[in-house]
Amino acid sequence: MTGLGSAFRTLVVAAAAGLLAVTGAVAAPAPPASAAPEPKAPREFVALGSVDRTIVQEMRYSTPHNFVGEPVDGYRQPLCILTRPAAEALHRAQLRLLARGYTLKVYDCYRPQRAVDHFVRWAKDLEDERMKGEFYPLVDKSRLFADGYIAEKSGHSRGSTVDLTIVRLPAVPTRAYVPGEELTECYAPRAERFPDNSVDMGTGYDCFDTLSHTDDPRIQGEQRANRQLLKGALVEQGFVNLPEEWWHFTFKPEPFPSTFFDFPVARRSVAGH
Repeated sequence: MTGLGSAFRTLVVAAAAGLLAVTGAVAAPAPPASAAPEPKAPREFVALGSVDRTIVQEMRYSTPHNFVGEPVDGYRQPLCILTRPAAEALHRAQLRLLARGYTLKVYDCYRPQRAVDHFVRWAKDLEDERMKGEFYPLVDKSRLFADGYIAEKSGHSRGSTVDLTIVRLPAVPTRAYVPGEELTECYAPRAERFPDNSVDMGTGYDCFDTLSHTDDPRIQGEQRANRQLLKGALVEQGFVNLPEEWWHFTFKPEPFPSTFFDFPVARRSVAGH
């Protein structure tokens, strides 16, 4: 009986399929495919706080206080993520600086490709100059690509590059930026610039100006000494400075020298690492 029942059911299914073909009836649509899961970081990436909790984190691109003027795509949480070798090298530099009464403060670490794409879209929109007064007062926005301030790829997306400064202890928190507040040039005297609890580096962070070049001869005295303190502490641990930006350092050798990642800056991206 079982064999006969199975054969009968097969005939019924075949007949129904033929009826659909003849009458033109439409079969029920297939269920929609589920959205692709967010990419996660490789195991070699960690949250800096899991390696060193004493390093101050002021993640500018998760806030509106940056040259774009709004939180940047991909920065879900104010979190520094780096490859483990870079994070451990920062920890070693931090130990040396703590002994001298200073702490490191990071502004940006791993940067997803979608954030770089956001920068590119913003740079092409020549009408949006809401943050020009602080971050690029002397640079025509149409020159940002040609002058090297914006590019379609960033070393930050490889996970071993960090933007940072030094803060004298005890660290006093920096006040929050209020969108729409009056802007002051990033190269103005420290007392006039947007307040930052870091030592005086001669310019603010992300200042699109030649005064940001690490060894610009116009930067002298205490400002130059502060830049050299930062550079010396990091070079000693394997970092290489970008000469055009006193705040920009890349750990060498990079674990991912040619891979540009796009997982979001969020705790879930490195959960369990």
